[in-house]
Amino acid sequence: MTTLGQRLGELRRRAFTGRDEELALFRAALSGSGVLFVHGPGGVGKSSLLDRFAELAAGAGRELLRADARDGTQLPTPEGDRPVLLIDTYELLSPVDDWVREHYLPALPGDSLIVLAGRQAPRWAADPGWRELLTVVPLGNLSPEDGAAYLAAQGVPSALRDTLLALGHGHPLTLSMLVEAVRRGAEARTLSDLPDVVSALLARTVDATPTPRHRRALEVCAHLPVTTEELLRPVTGDDAGELFAWLRTLSFVEEGPYGLYPHDVVRDALDADLRWRDPGRYAELHRELSGAVLARIRATADRGERLRLITGSIVLAGGRSRVETCTTPPPTFQAYVDDLRPADGPAIVAMTRRWQGAEQARHAEYWLGRDPAAFRVFRAPSGEARGYAACLTLEGSSADPAAEAMWRYAQEQAPPRPGEVIRAWRFFLDRDHGQRPSPSTTLFAACQTLDILTTTGVAWTLNGAYADAGQWGPTMDNLDFWHAFDGVPHPVFAHDWRRVDVTEWMTVVQARQDGLPTRATAADAGAVVLSRAEFDAAVRAALRDLDHNPLLGTRLVPLRELVEEAAATLPPALHDLVDRTFLHPVTTQERVAETLHLSFNTYRRHRDQAVARITDWLWARS
Repeated sequence: MTTLGQRLGELRRRAFTGRDEELALFRAALSGSGVLFVHGPGGVGKSSLLDRFAELAAGAGRELLRADARDGTQLPTPEGDRPVLLIDTYELLSPVDDWVREHYLPALPGDSLIVLAGRQAPRWAADPGWRELLTVVPLGNLSPEDGAAYLAAQGVPSALRDTLLALGHGHPLTLSMLVEAVRRGAEARTLSDLPDVVSALLARTVDATPTPRHRRALEVCAHLPVTTEELLRPVTGDDAGELFAWLRTLSFVEEGPYGLYPHDVVRDALDADLRWRDPGRYAELHRELSGAVLARIRATADRGERLRLITGSIVLAGGRSRVETCTTPPPTFQAYVDDLRPADGPAIVAMTRRWQGAEQARHAEYWLGRDPAAFRVFRAPSGEARGYAACLTLEGSSADPAAEAMWRYAQEQAPPRPGEVIRAWRFFLDRDHGQRPSPSTTLFAACQTLDILTTTGVAWTLNGAYADAGQWGPTMDNLDFWHAFDGVPHPVFAHDWRRVDVTEWMTVVQARQDGLPTRATAADAGAVVLSRAEFDAAVRAALRDLDHNPLLGTRLVPLRELVEEAAATLPPALHDLVDRTFLHPVTTQERVAETLHLSFNTYRRHRDQAVARITDWLWARS
């Protein structure tokens, strides 16, 4: 009669997928002896792999001994020849790691094959003996092919597999939980839609945090692309160094050249848990970290470092977004942004001709000659050009009808004031994918964001690079760019930074990423934009009546406080004149002149001088 244990074993065996390299390594080791150390985060499948090792060892006729540190039992002592010893959950033996390494293992028969499995990698490399005898086997997530095979074996409908693979990142435990959720009828686009799965996943993958401070540090690490002490400090204060050192000890946190980052599935689970459990705290953390990242971007001179920070944030924000048009931006796969090189011109013209025709290629060639600094080239790791974009600073008429139309639109709607410029994205393409999702798509988004955050004196940003308004319109709307007009050859989206500045823009975009209600994107959203002549007239009107004037529709609010601040910059005599004339008037201007012991002509000359200086001060801040 088949036992229940035998049936369980058979079902688990059927569900096991992939791990071909690890199984091949163990089969080879069965012919001899040695020590294998398998390590990986919780839920990655270490115990299931040991089950397969046990079957292979039994099939090879070798004595099998198994131990799990969770049981708290004494480690076994082999009695026969050529034993195979499998020890699971080795991280619990860390207090006696020295004893295991120096006494227990050396006392075992020399023909033993030993497999240790735990969350942390062994720290035995300093010992030259163990360096030769030990084989370290890092266990990662399943490949996309193996993950798909697992889902197929579990009977998941093909239409759902890509979504589950994206949510699970190939993490076996997560995929198993998602399969169970599908079987009970749950529908999910993000882990935030499955709080019970998130809770169970965290219980299996993340050990209890020692204090709320440690939990806060872990939430920061999950929210950022990479975490450094510098980025941790705004949230955790003086404890940043201690908490950063603690993060480095966690089995699911890895170290890279730019900082620490958790395994994808743990990152997603931690972030989804906080978002579901405490939305207010989640929003506060998002604001704090966005500010810290923005400060770092602006303080960093290297464009590559700036783009790396922005690209990581875009990929993470897309994966968390509740807005369908902004989800799953492709990772860059080591593609990078570079300046134009002399050899890039023919490749850019060729890819433009292939995807957008001869006329568009002719315009690209025109701008390559006229403004080569406007071009950003997206390069593969090999250095070859795999895509490009171009952002023009429009200064007047040109031979390009699309650029001409964008310049004319800005002039007609609200011309740039002295010292302001118009920025216009005119081209974007990927060599192999056109404008379909690709690493170039993500790099283009990063270039646009960097230009917004770091270019000063911009009146307008226009985007006439996207060919399909139906495809890209919702994304641009989410980024607070309205559909301005249908250009030649592409639709044009626009944002006036004098109406909605960068600070307000970031608030709106973040709220939309979180699925929160915001005002509609529209050409008339935000503050009123006045010409300098209109502005000067409005200031004069404002000083006559600080409660009813055109400036109340601009960004200069609260107006009275700003006028008082401007007046405070004046010399004492002019400040006194402004205070008596405009801020706290109690009599006519003729009487004010008398009290200041000035002739009325001299008073008016000083008054006009003060008004001009106040106007200049306000204009600089409008």
